[in-house]
Amino acid sequence: MPRRVDHSLRRLQIAEALWRIAASQGLEEVSMRQGAAEAGVSTRLVQYYFETRDLLLVEALTLRNEHDRKRIEGRLPKGASLKETIRVLLLGLLPLDEESRQSTLIQLAYGIRAVNDPLLAEYVTSHSKPGLDDIVADLLRGAQAEGRLHEGLDLVSEAGTLLALSNGMTYDVLMGIRSADDAVALVDYNLRRVFRSD
Repeated sequence: MPRRVDHSLRRLQIAEALWRIAASQGLEEVSMRQGAAEAGVSTRLVQYYFETRDLLLVEALTLRNEHDRKRIEGRLPKGASLKETIRVLLLGLLPLDEESRQSTLIQLAYGIRAVNDPLLAEYVTSHSKPGLDDIVADLLRGAQAEGRLHEGLDLVSEAGTLLALSNGMTYDVLMGIRSADDAVALVDYNLRRVFRSD
């Protein structure tokens, strides 16, 4: 009896191979053949699951974003406050451990390639960190309703500022320009600027 193939697992195996290439070499010249070799499968099999190189790039990024979402959600303590939830999200975007470091390298590789690839650029800008501004703004609105925020804040601007802070520090932490402890301290400082003392 022929063995049943888990197609979602096979797609993930190929996507993970592309992630490894992105993290170690970038994506400027990546090909279906390179992805197949890294995954240990035939080029024909990669083409079966991802018809074109563009589709491979886009779907691998979609799977990576989902992986990162689960990684960050998995770090939320049970019963986390709204402030703790925002903190976990912001720290989850920083390369503070090996897994998040790999994610940062992958996201940077996609960003670099997207500069000269209009199709990928459109996808990256609309899906790379889907809805995070809205998510953080909604969490801030909830905290405001609980009376936990300082008065007079523009919550949409604060959400954008907090995310820009976290995103802006990724390169510095990655390159050792800023220590992980310093990055965490800056996140905490800005959360104190927004939230009242517990």
